[in-house]
Amino acid sequence: MKKTPMEEWIIKRTGISPANPKELETYQLKKIVETLNYAKKNSAFYQKQLEGIDPEQIKSWEDFKRLPFTSAEDIKNEPFKFLCVPQSRIDRIVTLNTSGTSGNKKRIFFTDTDLQKTVDFFDYGMRSLIGSSDRVMVLLPGQAYGTIGNLLKKALDRTKTICVVYGLLTDLDAVEKIIVAKKINCIVGIPIQVLYLSRMKQDGFKCIEKVLLSTDYVPQAMVAELNQKFGCQVFNHYGMTEMGYGGGVECQALNGYHLREGDLYFEIIDPVYGEPVADGVYGEIVFTSFDREAMPLIRYRTGDIGAFSQATCQCGTFLRTMKKVEGRLKNRIHLEDGICVDLKALEEILLAIEDLMDYQLIVSDKHALKIDVSFYNEEPSAENENRVKMMVQEYFDKNCELPIQVEVAKNQLQKPDQLVNSMVKRRIVDLRREKRDE
Repeated sequence: MKKTPMEEWIIKRTGISPANPKELETYQLKKIVETLNYAKKNSAFYQKQLEGIDPEQIKSWEDFKRLPFTSAEDIKNEPFKFLCVPQSRIDRIVTLNTSGTSGNKKRIFFTDTDLQKTVDFFDYGMRSLIGSSDRVMVLLPGQAYGTIGNLLKKALDRTKTICVVYGLLTDLDAVEKIIVAKKINCIVGIPIQVLYLSRMKQDGFKCIEKVLLSTDYVPQAMVAELNQKFGCQVFNHYGMTEMGYGGGVECQALNGYHLREGDLYFEIIDPVYGEPVADGVYGEIVFTSFDREAMPLIRYRTGDIGAFSQATCQCGTFLRTMKKVEGRLKNRIHLEDGICVDLKALEEILLAIEDLMDYQLIVSDKHALKIDVSFYNEEPSAENENRVKMMVQEYFDKNCELPIQVEVAKNQLQKPDQLVNSMVKRRIVDLRREKRDE
């Protein structure tokens, strides 16, 4: 098994000795101090956030972990106060509305130098799964400068890898024709859209050998289907715009991400108390960026659920492995103390039903869950709807002490190939929360 190329890149980027991987922690702490000095000097937000804190007194990880967190709400409320450079130096602004709700939106700023660091990560990250003879199709935004597809193509151009950037999936027939004509054998895309493509265009998908899924949580049921039906190797990428798009990618062991540790420092914390948790324990993923010109982030709470692996990766790297992300904290809807609805568990059930095309989960009160469903067959039998209800009801009967009434209704939901304006992540609609927010 090939060792993750991320190790070579991080050694080259940091200058550490491969014989002494502990040097990486020393490097990261040094970079954190530099980031604190830079942010406190140039960012109005961090001038206030770090008031009374002398970065030069951060001598240990214990010192660092006493620093305050940065939240998504902080960015939504005052995005321009995070800027560390004049607006004239900003080369890309990304406006995020991932929850699908109205109100303030996060704005993330990049200079060209920031974007080039992402190209570096994509270059070595993609080497985990492809070689120069592979032919890649990217089903992610890529027409504008600094978009994911644009940066990914620049990275693959370095290794002279054929790369076709299509953009978000909008035309199944057109994508299938490109796959056949260009002899595409690797697809990079959004999980639900790639699954939709594989189910609707099975003949065209048969030549796909490798898939890299990105931008959202990847249910295991999806991985199993792509692997078993088409023999695809399915790689996971973990990242978010706030990280500079890229955070970590799986190696050939397909057992978790190797992280962008030359550019980012990751922590896992207890989401309630904010304290670090032990390796192997799931908590909230937090990161700090290094050398980010436009908008450094310090101890940024991602809202994602993850854990560091306790085992050494089979590929033989000294780098840490983060287990596959288990979804988002916001998609654990609490019904009563200790009882919750978890989108992850329900998606493993729903995505295993191949007739199901799209769905939306709606919680109206602590005893009721509604599932709006649409099927590939426009006129599905009642048997299909009953099957969905039975499987979900069985899950709650076995795993939830609170009686839950499951309702399934056929609905005309937006198809995955119609999500052309944004990359909104799947979520549970909690009507109770929305009523409280009115």
